[in-house]
Amino acid sequence: MTKKVLIVVTNHTEIHEGKTTGIWLSEFAEAYMGFTSKGYTVSVASPLGGKGPVDPGSVDSNTPAEILDTKKYLENTIKLDEVSHEEFDAIFLPGGHGTMYDLPNSQTLQKLLRDFYESNKIVAAVCHGPAGLVGATLSNGQPLVAGKRVSAFTDREEAETTLDKHLPFLLESKLRDLGTIFVAAPNWTSHYEVDGNLITGQNPQSTLAVTKAVIEQLG
Repeated sequence: MTKKVLIVVTNHTEIHEGKTTGIWLSEFAEAYMGFTSKGYTVSVASPLGGKGPVDPGSVDSNTPAEILDTKKYLENTIKLDEVSHEEFDAIFLPGGHGTMYDLPNSQTLQKLLRDFYESNKIVAAVCHGPAGLVGATLSNGQPLVAGKRVSAFTDREEAETTLDKHLPFLLESKLRDLGTIFVAAPNWTSHYEVDGNLITGQNPQSTLAVTKAVIEQLG
């Protein structure tokens, strides 16, 4: 049986006037390419469906062609309402600051995450992707991430971006407030945590490690 992975991306495009955001392209691309290289079927969805915006800061003259080429898979994403956990073996949330705005408030995503997690399917996220986890609760009402070893973009890394004062919340602080065992490595180093079927990574440098950990569990 071919394994199937659902990648969920943001639709949000603005941090403040004149500062656009979206998906951090390498985090989407490295996961997409990693999963498809194993023969997995990958579907890409977003809260609103349609175009998944790429953060312009995530692309420059040094961005490899194969990373740029994955933008075509973001042109027409599926609307989250149209997918079910039953169709997939894993869900993966790449980052980009856009995720901080729409993913935490998506009730459809919250239900999907609960269904994946409680079906013992893999829930994975990297960098700002874990913002999608902050609103998710289990059937008993507890936060999905409570008591779990989790990593995500750190407050120290956010301070270096200088965007910290503009964001709706700080991701590390929010996850700690929800009762996670938050584990951080030095800024901009590859780091990920596996707690059962929950796999999370700290920053863009961690995407390949998270993808590999998902593949190891899926087989």
